[in-house]
Amino acid sequence: MRAMKARVYVSFKPSVLDPQGQTIHHALNGLGHAEIEDVRQGKYFEITMRGATDRERARQELDQIARDVLSNPVIEDYRIEVLE
Repeated sequence: MRAMKARVYVSFKPSVLDPQGQTIHHALNGLGHAEIEDVRQGKYFEITMRGATDRERARQELDQIARDVLSNPVIEDYRIEVLE
């Protein structure tokens, strides 16, 4: 059985304020990067699943993990990318 890798990206929903992103935005503008209009920060997870053979089953498990553990579904969205 081979290992399967996946990436999970978690970010605030568009309607949620992102104070860290705003701070980074202001810092970039202060450093002369006036073309930067907005910055949103998030989280990135790289996950290796041992013995994963069924891609759809792995995606379902990753979806549950992302929803229940890695993100707060009230204020965050997530995206899963399963790699070969």
